[in-house]
Amino acid sequence: MGWGDLGAFGEPSKETPNLDQMASEGMLFLDFYTANPLCSPSRAALLTGRLPIRNGFYTTNAHARNAYTPQDIVGGIPDSELLLPELLKKAGYINKIIGKWHLGHRPQFHPLKHGFDEWFGSPNCHFGPYDNRELPNIPVYRDWEMIGRYYEDFKIDLKTGEANLTQIYLQEALDFISRQQASQQPFFLYWAIDATHAPVYASKHFLGTSQRGLYGDAVREIDDSVGKILKHLQKLGISENTFVFFTSDNGAALISAPKQGGSNGRFLCGKQTTFEGGMREPAIAWWPGHIPAGEVSHQLGNVMDLFTTSLSLAGLQPPSDRQIDGIDLLPAILQGRLIDRPIFYYRGNEMMAVRVGLYKAHYWTWSNSWEEYGKGIDFCPGQNVSGVTTHTQEEHTTLPLLFHLGRDPGEKYPLSMLPCWQSCVFEMRPEGFQIKSCQIERPLCHWDATLPKLTEPSDCYLQCPHQGFLPALNIKELWSEYLVWSSNTKRPWCQESHSLTYATRLS
Repeated sequence: MGWGDLGAFGEPSKETPNLDQMASEGMLFLDFYTANPLCSPSRAALLTGRLPIRNGFYTTNAHARNAYTPQDIVGGIPDSELLLPELLKKAGYINKIIGKWHLGHRPQFHPLKHGFDEWFGSPNCHFGPYDNRELPNIPVYRDWEMIGRYYEDFKIDLKTGEANLTQIYLQEALDFISRQQASQQPFFLYWAIDATHAPVYASKHFLGTSQRGLYGDAVREIDDSVGKILKHLQKLGISENTFVFFTSDNGAALISAPKQGGSNGRFLCGKQTTFEGGMREPAIAWWPGHIPAGEVSHQLGNVMDLFTTSLSLAGLQPPSDRQIDGIDLLPAILQGRLIDRPIFYYRGNEMMAVRVGLYKAHYWTWSNSWEEYGKGIDFCPGQNVSGVTTHTQEEHTTLPLLFHLGRDPGEKYPLSMLPCWQSCVFEMRPEGFQIKSCQIERPLCHWDATLPKLTEPSDCYLQCPHQGFLPALNIKELWSEYLVWSSNTKRPWCQESHSLTYATRLS
């Protein structure tokens, strides 16, 4: 599901009234990301709180190739990884996964071996049907027992798009919640439905009801299901004790659009890419009595944060024997605080880009190969941006493609292609942002008589010939996070010479 698929995020048909109401009663996150633009590594990151490059969900057999676990792949989540349900057990939680697991299909990767107490769903997506000779149809499990297969026992009509799976998953969720409430048991429910993944499906009641076709039918059924889950929590009297978070594992798959794919709003490209459309997700937090209604947050968030935030809600600390990349979002959710943190955009084994504040630097660009594109596979249909949506893997580590996502959320106008910035060298590192040896044609402080007397370096702007005021990177916006040092005085001040030596992150 994409950022632009919900009415609350601007989808014009306004066919998601329940999710829109969830947003109006809770908090909408506008800058929330997945950890990878593909399902398996994203789900591994959510449940471990760690980047896929740390938890093993990346490839080494090809550069920047996304990793996932179809049924002909034998790998899965390593035993060394600690998953969220394993840790929640320490606080007495009962844990259930409903829907797609996608972290390995062999016995050692079974979700009940990794902290879940119950499972109804499948180890993979609902691909198929297969011939049951070279490949079997994907199995469906209840806990340890395989109870059937997609297309055989759980019907999916590829001609009409009809399938009853979302209704089955909904009833599983309602029954699980009721049982835990009756036993006064704290619970964690991971509701991982896949109706909007091609081949898209919806139940008979929803078929043909959306202006957006079959994909819209599937979105409407998910929306309706979320509404019923929230109403069920309220009916049972446990809504104020239940934290609910709605998001997606990657951007909408534009390769399947428009009939089988969704919308990423005004963002560039979609699933499989590290452009905004591939990794920025719809996200809503709901917790009546705790989250003020109608809140909108610009906090940079990531699915990995749900790991750390959930542990915090349960009164638990993250593991101290490994690097945890997710942060606790509760200060942002409950107090409205903005927590300083970067967003890393990984594709396979390569860090393709980094976001700090409103700035995003691409070190590599790639949509998909010319070979795939020649076969009609296009991750960015109708969105070609010269020098950006490349069909060869282009390296920009010497001069990263720098974008200001506030002014240019569609990543169409790289600042590093402007004449003033051609000689700048940028480095983005986990510990911060550095500018090295930035030879700018005419950097200066602009002392405008119409402004108050400027005594702070926060009032200094860089001005370039033929460009006017540079419409993005200025000292005022960086001052709260970085010290810009003059090579002459070694004091934080506005650099007035013809080179900006470097900038370092404030501790």
